[in-house]
Amino acid sequence: YLQEMTTDELVVGWNDDGLRDLHNQNWTANNPFVEGMYARLFYNIVLANEFIRLGGGSSDEKIQGYVNEARFLRALAYWHALDMFRNVPFVTEKDPIGAFLPKQIAAADLFDYIEAELLEIEPLMADTGDPMYYARADKGAVRMLLAKLYLNAEAHIGVDHYDEAVTYTEKLINDPSYSLEPNYDNLFRTDNDQSDEIIFHVMHDANIARHYGGMNMVVFAGIGGSMSASSYGVGGGWGGTRTTEQFVAKFTDETIGGGWTDNDAVDTRANFHADGQNLAIDDLGIFTEGYAISKFKNVSSTGAAGSSGSFVDTDFPLFRLADAYLMYAEATLRGGSGNSTTALDLINDLRERAYGDASGNITLGDLDLDFILDERARELGQECHRRTDLVRFGQFTNGSYLWAWKGGVANGTVVSPNYNIFPIPSSDLTANPNLEQNTGY
Repeated sequence: YLQEMTTDELVVGWNDDGLRDLHNQNWTANNPFVEGMYARLFYNIVLANEFIRLGGGSSDEKIQGYVNEARFLRALAYWHALDMFRNVPFVTEKDPIGAFLPKQIAAADLFDYIEAELLEIEPLMADTGDPMYYARADKGAVRMLLAKLYLNAEAHIGVDHYDEAVTYTEKLINDPSYSLEPNYDNLFRTDNDQSDEIIFHVMHDANIARHYGGMNMVVFAGIGGSMSASSYGVGGGWGGTRTTEQFVAKFTDETIGGGWTDNDAVDTRANFHADGQNLAIDDLGIFTEGYAISKFKNVSSTGAAGSSGSFVDTDFPLFRLADAYLMYAEATLRGGSGNSTTALDLINDLRERAYGDASGNITLGDLDLDFILDERARELGQECHRRTDLVRFGQFTNGSYLWAWKGGVANGTVVSPNYNIFPIPSSDLTANPNLEQNTGY
């Protein structure tokens, strides 16, 4: 919700309390979706702290391995907190349990903590490529999170770490355990657990790991209008999420025959359902206004339906190699120690997969930061990177890039820069006098 519905990539017509405020970029400290994200992050942190507290003193090597994975999950939650909220309450396994009011940590100090934790556990984690660590954290997951921490450092704390971003993306790019999936669409199917491109899976399985959020939300909410739910491997759609014409326009040059129909694009990443859908969105409440996104499906790479029509078997690819390619190129362009020719080759590897040949390749003269931002949208759409990307590129709240319903206006408008981060929920401010609200809320 917070990473996609606040951006050009997704709109939704439902009337849940506080939901329209995400499109409108006018949420408050009482928004239930903001509060929900904040609460889930700190619930995860509390669980990790307790596991680390109980297991940290064990001499059992296996238990220590689990403790290191818990430390990664805690660092991941704190990274999301840094990205979304910046200055947050801070607790570790060393703090008391019970009636305890955490102090607020400054963003720069939280950055240092996350970095130190990840650097300490990196050599202790399982090696990459071990199938026992499917949907669990290994060295690759740690390296990817470090790369993300470093790439976003200038936006988050005002200090650039682009050399380090290059270093950690190189570790992933040069790791023989990882390779690009030959068929882009297969990354978003039920058998994506077999993909060598996905560095860290969030597992979904209709029998042992199912719920109504997660990938169920992604797949079911995007089906409506003339779309056939059975072709997505489910029993019905929820008629919710679509995309804006500004996001579709990033693929405009790839259309065949003057308009979109399913799978008629030269760039195979353009997964839109346009049949019966209007491109423009005049009324958010009408599902057929805005193209639907047909990227994720509950079917296998061979077209077989998932094991259930009610729950999804498709994993969410939280980290994947293609993102590391894009991050390397961006960090290099921003002054990092990477090689521009290597960056170009990596981008063209992604485009050759998307186009099926070299017809979509670019030159060094084409490779700039504006291109990278658009290419990230094309490659990583609906994978929960977009808000972070737009903030990092300075295009989330200002007028340099407008999209439909940004700021609650049909054609988009500028909003206050305080919306680049979310507020500390009022409920936590009331409960903990040690906390100060983020500026502008």
